[in-house]
Amino acid sequence: MQIRLPQIDGAFRVARLKATPLRPLHAPAAFNRDVYAAAHVVIDPLRSVDPWSAPPVVDWDATLAFRSHLYALGFKVAEAMDTAQRGMGVDWPIARELIVRSVRHARACGGDLACGVGTDQLATDAGATLAQVEAAYREQLEVVEAEGGRAILMASRALCRAARGPDDYLALYGRLLESASRPVILHWLGEMFDPALLGYWGSADRATALATVATLIRSHVDKVAGIKVSLLDTRWELALRAQLPAGVRMYTGDDFNYAELMAGDEHGHSHGLLGIFDPIAPVAALALQELAAGSVGRFREVLDPTVALSREIFRAPTPFYKAGVVFLAWLNGHQDHFAMAGGMQSARGVVHYARVFELADACGVLADPELALHRMQAYLKVSCGEPA
Repeated sequence: MQIRLPQIDGAFRVARLKATPLRPLHAPAAFNRDVYAAAHVVIDPLRSVDPWSAPPVVDWDATLAFRSHLYALGFKVAEAMDTAQRGMGVDWPIARELIVRSVRHARACGGDLACGVGTDQLATDAGATLAQVEAAYREQLEVVEAEGGRAILMASRALCRAARGPDDYLALYGRLLESASRPVILHWLGEMFDPALLGYWGSADRATALATVATLIRSHVDKVAGIKVSLLDTRWELALRAQLPAGVRMYTGDDFNYAELMAGDEHGHSHGLLGIFDPIAPVAALALQELAAGSVGRFREVLDPTVALSREIFRAPTPFYKAGVVFLAWLNGHQDHFAMAGGMQSARGVVHYARVFELADACGVLADPELALHRMQAYLKVSCGEPA
């Protein structure tokens, strides 16, 4: 099997497919890491008429079927997170329905999930007060808890604008944590994922911000199940991980370095809450089974090759990573089209998608190579005139 793939210099290169998909050979065993896959949303392209200017219409059957796919592989789901295009095509009314439907779906099928709680119902073009930010968080928290779900307190653009320093974060988060009915997962999303979050936790200095969040966790240890750190720099995750109280988990959100962070060393390991686990779920499940069986070497052997794919998907501008995630969902047959909320499929170019296809094949992520090849050829014909 081979295909001509476009290159950045405008030429085409013949790529020969490895065509060896990887997936677990038996029912999922219990992982020895707590692992969430942040899942994307499938839209209805026929009813989402003006994607740039109007909310999308969600294909609920396909969206929930994808969550069933993740559960079947042994993953938990991180719902209504950045990967689901929160604040980048999916607004709060849609996210609210997504949370309600997904919690009920998980309960019916025996899945486990945690849901993103943020402040994206606030207008982005006007400054919000701290009181308004807190009220927005509480509104979303109530939706999750009313359904019996666990909350992930997402980083808030509005809070980043309204807070005057670390004390405002400590006070506001402290009140939210104390009022939560069960321990929550905190979320530290770096500005590479969202430039509006520069200076989160009250300082653009990483060490100062880290000290603030560590103080918050120590002060409310009984209300914090863990923290997801997405800074794409192992130094800060390792530094914070070393300071976490017993019982508080570090969830890596580092889509550049997840393999080494989850493998761990003599000082400990991270758990996982990652967007990359959406497109590479079968390969990651196989690796995690090996890790649970005690074979760190085999875990790295299976998972390490996916890092090159993840680095391409999450390369700068990092907010556009969702396009590569959904592209692979389409190539792998989880949806019948490559259309996204907000028209985000246009955020990356044809050379990027060609590279994603090639790297996915190299690490065993293309579940059905013949289907993926057929769809890739169709995409190239439409996108750059390359004949099938």
